[in-house]
Amino acid sequence: MIELEKKIITVLKNVYDPEIPVNIYDLGLIYEIIIGDNKVVRITMTLTAPNCPMADELVNDVYSSVKAIGEVSDVVVKLTFEPAWDKSMMTEEAMLELGLL
Repeated sequence: MIELEKKIITVLKNVYDPEIPVNIYDLGLIYEIIIGDNKVVRITMTLTAPNCPMADELVNDVYSSVKAIGEVSDVVVKLTFEPAWDKSMMTEEAMLELGLL
């Protein structure tokens, strides 16, 4: 399962918020990744703002990117706004890329 989680994280690092030039994983938008015994992947994620006009596109990108991994049987993406996203959730790499460090 550790190997599959690494693959999931790798594909999530290729999904970008169209308004911010940083991937959604390093932005801290992925709150949880759960891999079930039957290889159903459940992802809980958020957005930088609740009124994000690209919400559907980002959720669909997460779904299709993870679903494309051969070992994954299905993907369930849950969008949440609790806790609300803030800049402290970004990785150091993301902060450097955005000039915040």
